[in-house]
Amino acid sequence: MPYPPVLSAHASSGPLSGMTFAVKDLFDIHGYPTSWGQPLILAKSGIKQTTAPSIQKLLDSGAQLLGKTITEELAFSIVGKNIHFGAPLNSASPNRYSGGSSSGSAAAVAAGLVDFAIGTDTGGSIRAPASNCGLFGIRPSHGRVSLEGAMDLAPSFDTLGWFARDIETLRRVADVLLGKDTCALSPSVRILEPRDVWSEVPKNLLAAFDAVLKHVRHCFPNSKTNPVALSSFDEMLTHFRSIQGFEAWENHGNFISTESPILGSDIAARFEAASRLSRTDYDRGLLFREKFRAHIEKIIKTDGVLMIPTMTEPAPLKETSEAALDVYRAKTFRVLCISGLASLPQITLPLVAHDGAQIGLSLVGPRGSDRSLVDLAERVMQNFER
Repeated sequence: MPYPPVLSAHASSGPLSGMTFAVKDLFDIHGYPTSWGQPLILAKSGIKQTTAPSIQKLLDSGAQLLGKTITEELAFSIVGKNIHFGAPLNSASPNRYSGGSSSGSAAAVAAGLVDFAIGTDTGGSIRAPASNCGLFGIRPSHGRVSLEGAMDLAPSFDTLGWFARDIETLRRVADVLLGKDTCALSPSVRILEPRDVWSEVPKNLLAAFDAVLKHVRHCFPNSKTNPVALSSFDEMLTHFRSIQGFEAWENHGNFISTESPILGSDIAARFEAASRLSRTDYDRGLLFREKFRAHIEKIIKTDGVLMIPTMTEPAPLKETSEAALDVYRAKTFRVLCISGLASLPQITLPLVAHDGAQIGLSLVGPRGSDRSLVDLAERVMQNFER
């Protein structure tokens, strides 16, 4: 079956030649409008005359673009549903949400429609869908990959990431987008299991992780480590949300206030809460973030890698109530906010299944160790194949 026509030419040869990909509809691509998951934005967009540089780099490396993918509205959610454009199918667990906000990108890869897909991750929008859909996914160090030509949500957290069904594809894309490390991991890396993070996982789900963790411990030196949280995960979550919400309102508050777009009830509630955040809330969040970064750097130094659950719960079932989804978001963000607050790279590996759902195991490395973290992930997967 022939591919549908697209307007983006790609190089005839290159390191990604023969591979297909899709792009989250936050990125401008020449010849297409950009919606940000919001119909009024789509109506006002017009046809873009330029392509985001990171996307152009993939095209210049020989990858073929097959199209754009659904994102949750203004990328401000993590469940995987959009009241205007629907909820993409989670092929790994069709009765559960795919996760968001890079929902369409994850769904396209999981369904085998493309080899890899580009998304963004502010609070977990690569990691959650990858975990839910049984995929490899990477959130790079903050600022490692250009987001020029993409929508801003919370710029001090926003990152460009991608999904793949296999570690080789993840690595090939990494070779194109990441460049050289500024803090390469040594072969004798320390694998660290923070006790407080693992205590966030329910006992029945811990049992599902058990065999995988034992295998990694056998193959790599590891140790328990000091708690990741400075005082509590609740404090981390509060400050993460203050920074994210304040920046989100700075970027989109004027549009929401003046244009009165129809928003999903959950998205509207999130922006309404963001509008009430003060500069004092934001400054407190920034101060906490600096302390937290210094705390994490002392733990991992330049040779440590945190091994943590990507998510502390499986993807929610599609019949889950809005109230229960709010509880789910709060629980999962307690762990998801770690790498965001610390600006660290995180790779999620599809190694655990539980109750008909997929769960990822994550590796979190020092800032700037992204490319060597991919190599470490490849070593982990090779050990599982032996």
